[in-house]
Amino acid sequence: MKLRLLIMWGVAVLVLVVTNVLIVQKERLLASPQGILLELAPVDPRSLIQGDYMALAYAITREVPEQGLPTDGQLVVAVGVDNVARYLRVYAPSTPLASGELLLRYRIRAGRLHIGSESFFFQEGTADAYEKARYAELRVDSAGESLLVGLRGPDRELLGMPKQP
Repeated sequence: MKLRLLIMWGVAVLVLVVTNVLIVQKERLLASPQGILLELAPVDPRSLIQGDYMALAYAITREVPEQGLPTDGQLVVAVGVDNVARYLRVYAPSTPLASGELLLRYRIRAGRLHIGSESFFFQEGTADAYEKARYAELRVDSAGESLLVGLRGPDRELLGMPKQP
């Protein structure tokens, strides 16, 4: 009985530690000064908004040659003055990054190239505020990990509900 209780507490502590480590990692990424915009690719409008989320597809994934790509890796993107990232090449560690270039992590799952989040969740009843979305705003760290922080319209204006003070 004592061993069972000890194991139960050990598992609970492990879950709390892992959860807190993941939270700290995401908070650091969110605080990252490097933000980029990725152009969104059209998605079937009948399934664009389902319930309280929007399915996202990134235009950049259509430019990447998928033949011979490892299942996990990094892309090199150039960030222009408009802050929109454009695909340059698949990252090779032997080639250093030039000024204005960033890494963006990708994964290939079920034969599809995935970059970052593929869903944007929003408050119920606010779907109209996101209909004009043309860009996804991401925070990116030096290793290419990204975190979706918002959607932007055709003129790169922030979409959504105004923040409460």
